[in-house]
Formats: sequence, C-alpha cells, structure tokens
Amino acid sequence: MEEKYILSLDIGTTTIRSVIYNSRTEIVGKAVAQVTLHYPISGYVEIDPDELWTIVIQVVNTCLQNAKLTAGQITAMGVSTQRGTFITWSKTTGKPFHRFITWKDLRADELVKQWNNSFSWKLFKFGAYVLYIVSRSNRFRAGSVFKFSNNQTTLRLYWALLNIPELKVAVEKNDAMFGTLDTWLLYKMTGSKIHMTDVSSASATGFYDPFTMQWSNWALQLFGIPLAALPTVVDTAGEHFTSTAPEIWGHAIPIRSFIADQTASMWGSCCFDVGDVKLTMGTGTFFNINTGSIPHASVSGLYPVVGWRLGNELVFSAEGANNDTASIIKWAQNLGLFDNPQDTAEIAMSVPDSDDVFFIPAFSGLGPPYNDCTAASGFVGMKPSTTKAHLVRALLESLAFRTAQLYSCVRTETSYTFNSIRLDGGVSNNDFIVQLVADLTGLRVIRPVEVEMSSLGCAHIVGLHLGIFTSKEELKSLRKIGSVFTPRPQVKKSYEVTVARWEEAVKRMCGWYLGNKSPQYRNSIHDSNNSIKPQNSFKVGSMKKNGRSK
Repeated sequence: MEEKYILSLDIGTTTIRSVIYNSRTEIVGKAVAQVTLHYPISGYVEIDPDELWTIVIQVVNTCLQNAKLTAGQITAMGVSTQRGTFITWSKTTGKPFHRFITWKDLRADELVKQWNNSFSWKLFKFGAYVLYIVSRSNRFRAGSVFKFSNNQTTLRLYWALLNIPELKVAVEKNDAMFGTLDTWLLYKMTGSKIHMTDVSSASATGFYDPFTMQWSNWALQLFGIPLAALPTVVDTAGEHFTSTAPEIWGHAIPIRSFIADQTASMWGSCCFDVGDVKLTMGTGTFFNINTGSIPHASVSGLYPVVGWRLGNELVFSAEGANNDTASIIKWAQNLGLFDNPQDTAEIAMSVPDSDDVFFIPAFSGLGPPYNDCTAASGFVGMKPSTTKAHLVRALLESLAFRTAQLYSCVRTETSYTFNSIRLDGGVSNNDFIVQLVADLTGLRVIRPVEVEMSSLGCAHIVGLHLGIFTSKEELKSLRKIGSVFTPRPQVKKSYEVTVARWEEAVKRMCGWYLGNKSPQYRNSIHDSNNSIKPQNSFKVGSMKKNGRSK
C-alpha cells in the first residue's frame, strides 16, 4: 500500500516548525526557523506579515527537501498556530493595515485597567451575577467574574480600531477583514479565497462565547467590532479548508485542519477523555483539562475554551495560564545568569536551596489565582551570600510554583480525580522543574520522547479525519513516552515553608504598577503586620515588564 504523508506546520511565538509524519507517526523530515519579533515601542510586540510568510514558505520547502518528498506526495497538511495574535487587512487589496499584534503585546494595558475598573463593567458583571442567581446558568456565572487581560484579543483589537486611521476608514467602507494568525495564514495559503477560523482559535480571542458558540454580541457592540470583518467559524478539521494555491509549493496540498496550538498539544498528548490533563511549558505555561461537552465556569480565573469541534463531537477545555516561562529563562540568559539553558537544572541542583531568595515570574502579569495584569517581576530576599546559582534555582522554582498553583485552581474547581500530567514544550526538558512539578502536585508527570506536541497533534487530527488512523485508541497506542517523574512526598513537605514565603513575596509584587493598591498586596501587608517579619530579607526593585520598569 502506498505510504501516506502528513505535513504539520506549527507557528509558535518564537519558532516555526514543519514536520512530515508517515502513517505510523514516525518523523520522515522536519525543519525549524525562528520568528522575528519586533519591539517598535516599549510594550509593543509585533510580527511582520511579509517576513512571516517568507519564513513559512522556506521552512516547508526545507522540510520537503529533508524528507526527499515533493508537495505532490503529501496526502494532506494541518496547521497549528499561536492564539490571540491578530492582524487586519483590506478586503479589496489584501494589504495589512498594521503588523501582527501578538498575544504578548501590552499596548492595550491601560485600556485593560480602565475597563476592568470601570463602573460600566462592574455593572455588567453585577448584572451577570444576578442572572446567574436567577437562572443558575454557568454562562452568567462565568460572566460575573470575567476580567479583561492583555493576552486576549478583545482590547488590543479595540485599540487598533481607535488608533489606526486606515483601519477606521476601512471599517466605514466595509473593506476591513480581521483574523488571528490562523485566519490570515489560511487566507494567504488559499490565494485570498478563504476567510475562516476554527472554533479553538476563535474561542481564545475573548469575544467568542463558548456557551453559545457564536461571536459575542455584547463584545461586538461594546467595542464597535464589525461582524462583517470577522471570519466564518468552522470545525477544527474538514474539507472546508480546501487546498494551498499550487504556485506556493509547486503543487496544491490539501489542508485538512487548522487548530489552536494548545488544542493541538492536547491531541498530540492524546487527552481525549474527560479529566485528562496536559501541561505545556513553552513560551508560556498552559495547563489544560478536558472538560468534555460542558464549558467550565470558573471563579478563580481558569478560562473556558473550545477544545475542538468535529461534526457532532464538541469538546471543551478549562485552561490556566502563566504567560512567562521560556521567556523568563531567555531573559535570565541574556542577563548573564547562565550561558546555556540546558545547564540550568544542574546549576539549580548545585545548591541545596535558594538561600531564601524568591523570584516572581510576571513579565506579562499573573494569571490564576491572582489574575493581576499589574503585577511585577522581581527577586525578593537577595543578600550578600546570594550567588548566581541561588538566583537560577529561585527562578526555576518559581516556574514550578506557578504550575502547582494552576493545578490547585483546577483541583479546587473541578471534581475530577487526577493521576498524571502529560507534559510537552521546550521547557519540559528541564528535569529540575519537571521533578518539582511532580513533587508539588503529587502527580506522575509523563514526558514524551519528542516534547513538541503541537506538530504531532496536527498529524493526529488530520490522519484521523482522513482514515489513516482508525480511532483515538490507535493514536494512544502510538504514543512514545520518554520519562516518567514520580512525586516525592517528603520533598513536598520540605517545601511547605518555602512555598508559603514565595506566595508572600508574590503578593507584595501584585499591583506594583498601580502603586501596590491590589487586594493581594493590602492583605499581605495586613498579614505581615500581624506576624514576625523574617530577618535579612529585602526586596530589590522590580524587573522590567516588557520595557516598563518601576
């Protein structure tokens, strides 16, 4: 029987990967390229669309060459993309009105603060709470605690509608098109013919309602987002994506899936059953739990997103995120704390503890349970005895601590029984972090042989759609496990005081960019005034938050 080949294209925040798999999910060719991020103004994080398109074409060509295949030999392709990164362009000319505004961008930070603190938004949430009391609908419960954040698309798009003159004119003339990265990429691949997004990418924008599976009318009206500019929302896999224009890679390649990166990761990790958990530690940390056919209504800040929709199969996920993980490690490397990130685990283990130094990983604010976009990063407790090794250990510990907090939120808000976490992402290669996550959560952490699961997830969903794979059970049987990290109860016990001290340090960094007016900070001051203060501990400033410092 003729071999089938699936091409996966994964567009991350900093990396583009193209991988070709055979029918046994074995890699027969791959290529990697870097995404160039632009920082034109402090807080702005952009991607140039022309540069991105050029790299996409090159990386797929290189992948085909490495696999010794032509585009005509590819059975089908699937694409996974970072979420929340968006662009707008002219329906008439196809010309963008601006660069991609990425999910890491902070230009709408003031709008986020203003709206979250506005009387009208508080009234909106109160109304949602009243409706929840009356109807007991989880949709209104979620609305009653909803907070805007920078990584959501909503207020960054609102900023663009307010501040980009060409876009304003285009909206008035019905000439504007909006799309997250997946939408624009599909538009380019199909020769400007298809304007679509799948449910998983749409639900991550912040203005697609997972409870009604429609664009949110309240958001469109409140922020003047034109419905005519939005893409059609479709299933995660299917023939509706059509094929690539033949002139791009020399032959048309059938496109059978466009999928959000975290959903692709769930597919790569085979998180098909309700209660399955995966943890991606890449640019950021994303903790996802399969909640089945019911969207999760959170009170602590877990976000209800659509996992995937395949015909009658609709699966939701509850997600907790910490937006700074690999970006923190890269920053520390640039600062000179170490030369190679691969050495950090060994450096951390070269000292018995962090010398009571704590790090708060909040360059993009803090997610659940704090949900504070005004929090700052910083080292707390540095002393004359502090060495680089102590700082590295404190930094790695903080990433594990934040992950344990996300798990605690999931455990508190759900009734599922958890036994293990399926791990992926570049940072998951760090044994020190992974073992500490296992210790603090009390769960087995399973790391695959290949830690980049988004590409594999694309191959899984495309192959299942085409019948190359017969069932999800077959996909599970093809999983390749590399290492399993078993929790050590005695280590968790030994970290109790350290974690409590770190949480105290985090509270002191909450609200930093509001002059420490956050409830967490006020509570921490009240608590510390009623307790004995530890000696020889002091706070040394705060780290810059995407170019902003205090």
